[in-house]
Amino acid sequence: MKRADWFLMTTMLVSPAVLFAETTYRIPDTGQSACYSDTGLIACPTTGAAFSGQDAQHDGPQASYTDNGDGTVTDNVTGLMWVKTPDLDGDGDIDAADKLSFEDALTGAETFNLAGYDDWRLPTITEMYSLMNFDGVDPSGYESDDPSGLIPFIDRNAFDFAYGDTEAGERIIDAQMASDTVYVYGTNATQDATLFGVNFADGRIKGYGLELHGQDKTFFIMYVRGDTGYGDNAFVDNGDGTVSDTATGLMWSQADNSDAITWEAALAWAEAQNEAEYLGYDNWRLPNIKELQDLVDYTRSPDTTDTPAIDPIFETTEITNEAGQVDYPFVWSSTTHVNWTDTPGSAGAYVSFGRAMGYFDDVWTDVHGAGAQRSDPKIGDPADYPEGNGPQGDAQRIYNYVRLVRDTG
Repeated sequence: MKRADWFLMTTMLVSPAVLFAETTYRIPDTGQSACYSDTGLIACPTTGAAFSGQDAQHDGPQASYTDNGDGTVTDNVTGLMWVKTPDLDGDGDIDAADKLSFEDALTGAETFNLAGYDDWRLPTITEMYSLMNFDGVDPSGYESDDPSGLIPFIDRNAFDFAYGDTEAGERIIDAQMASDTVYVYGTNATQDATLFGVNFADGRIKGYGLELHGQDKTFFIMYVRGDTGYGDNAFVDNGDGTVSDTATGLMWSQADNSDAITWEAALAWAEAQNEAEYLGYDNWRLPNIKELQDLVDYTRSPDTTDTPAIDPIFETTEITNEAGQVDYPFVWSSTTHVNWTDTPGSAGAYVSFGRAMGYFDDVWTDVHGAGAQRSDPKIGDPADYPEGNGPQGDAQRIYNYVRLVRDTG
């Protein structure tokens, strides 16, 4: 028996009933099936080799869906039931005409009826993100308006999907799905009220302003029904530097690694901790991106609670961000964010537990909100990105932090 196992079983901090409590929800696997270096595809490495321990080498609950034949799809891992298609107007095409403003989406849920059910609702951001599939490819760098060769970040065998409506003047990546999760800070770089959404076109969570060019921004909508407890963590401080989530069955390191490192170094650091039996265990790993996102507490942010967007049971290193503010880090996952370039494996997915900074209108600001999921180059020099990258100038830090996880089952 490991030291930490003995500790937990023999102290009054955590009872055996808590230790072996049944989990209340499962986090579906990301679906990433290939391994990557810091540039491209590689054969999955052996333990101790460079890039070992990445997403594809650890299997979580595999995504499983049942098409109910009535316009609904049941997720057999989460138990949630989804509307199969965002074709809300029912004309057979998924296009700009199907999109709704946030307020209209909330109002529409109250009267929406499908397959005999009338208890549909907008999903939380964590429910929406449970559908994300990281065998998708980010179309950044794709120069055609024809999306037929692209691979979205959602299972197209289970759900209907469309990229942005280019005939209506949208970009291919304009496929943002609305959640019901409003950024607790309230505003983004353009001082608009901000809603977190999932983009199955480019594989990200971002906070989106609710106004665009003076009009209500519109989103694709996929209503959900079922247990509202999905994503409700149940953290227990084990008193030994670890935190158990009895809701998911995962155990986390209470503190991060206190240092900004590259993606390859993050993988190597996790393996080094296993060699050292860190906190009494030898099966730590870098979490996949869906596990990491599950830690986000969307009721917190640096500008509202003076904390990172994570439960205060965790210890998080303070940093100074691009605007000179006290802030909290981006945290690496083991998941590669594959993109449409000559180096498709060059970016790693991370969660921003502090402000999701970007260089926008000639100033560094929180463009996407604490709790965003974006990606960073796996190697390089942050000084090469003085104005960030992309339409909102996303900060490219390259050196990010690590919080370890292990399976307890």
